[in-house]
Amino acid sequence: MLDGHVLLGWLSSCALLGLLACAPRPSAAYFGLTGNEPLTILPLTSDMEEAAAKAHYKVCDRLKLEKKQRRMCRRDPGVAETLMEAISMSALECQYQFRFERWNCTLEGRYRASLLKRGFKETAFLYAISSAGLTHAMAKACSAGRMERCTCDEAPDLENREAWQWGGCGDNLKYSNKFVKEFLGRKPNKDLRARVDFHNNLVGMKVIKAGVETTCKCHGVSGSCTVRTCWRQLSPFHEIGKQLKQKYETSLKVGSTTNEATGEGDISPPKKSIPGHSDQIPRTTDLVYIDDSPSFCLMSRYSPGTSGRKCYKDKNCDSICCGRGHNTQSRVVTRPCQCQVRWCCYVECKQCTQREEVYTCKD
Repeated sequence: MLDGHVLLGWLSSCALLGLLACAPRPSAAYFGLTGNEPLTILPLTSDMEEAAAKAHYKVCDRLKLEKKQRRMCRRDPGVAETLMEAISMSALECQYQFRFERWNCTLEGRYRASLLKRGFKETAFLYAISSAGLTHAMAKACSAGRMERCTCDEAPDLENREAWQWGGCGDNLKYSNKFVKEFLGRKPNKDLRARVDFHNNLVGMKVIKAGVETTCKCHGVSGSCTVRTCWRQLSPFHEIGKQLKQKYETSLKVGSTTNEATGEGDISPPKKSIPGHSDQIPRTTDLVYIDDSPSFCLMSRYSPGTSGRKCYKDKNCDSICCGRGHNTQSRVVTRPCQCQVRWCCYVECKQCTQREEVYTCKD
């Protein structure tokens, strides 16, 4: 397991962004949040409370957290559920963003373990998307009333009590950031790889913060805006994933230097010039890496390769198949078509049959 300050060191058997079978599928409990969810539920009996607490502790123990992280998980029943949501959400977003790439975020078994041992640009993306996922999920869990230690955003300039009354509740990014930073631990001083991982974790959190928007709602007679209540809302996680994918494309290879005044290590451009790379000093919002990535064309310790992968002709077959060419298979499919809305309440469709071609990479 990786060092405690690293977010991806949470789990062993089901590492963050690992095999999706290990994590719950996203559900309406997360993606369907509207801000109208009740803050409280029906009171539990003492037996039910005890059973719920035991179930909550079991989830925290199953995640194989370090001592401090396990304590943070256990102190609020909502944390375990939020951690699992973050795992699932981050994994799905990673696979979505890389669905057309040679490396398509395959993290089962040995591939995950081998990848996390190296400082590739793909690893940088994993750290950023995972910390972003936890930050996003925690802020949403607070606003949904699923946490005991936080609720709606408590920004002094927003009328949160009135906003909640009118169906608005600010996502509590302030509490979320504080929790995630404590969960990650302090910034490492000497080890370059640890500093790079920590840096990429912070990039994920900063993208979340940059995407906060203020949403307002008007109230008044006949829709007039005599009274307006506002609350802060996070960007959809798909937008976060898109921005991190762009940062992945422009990520910088770095080396290590020592600050003579403090004796602490720092991240800097590599000493040797690298073709295609600038010597610019990485910003706090840049993803950084230290190892050149493999091609991911053939099966290796890092990926299953691209043999048999589906591709899209004239779009990515040449890249995905690494010059090996692709096979073409023709098949007949039947799909709903020419759909029309019928009065009052149903949709009527015809069934259309068509032939389509499927392209897969050669061995």
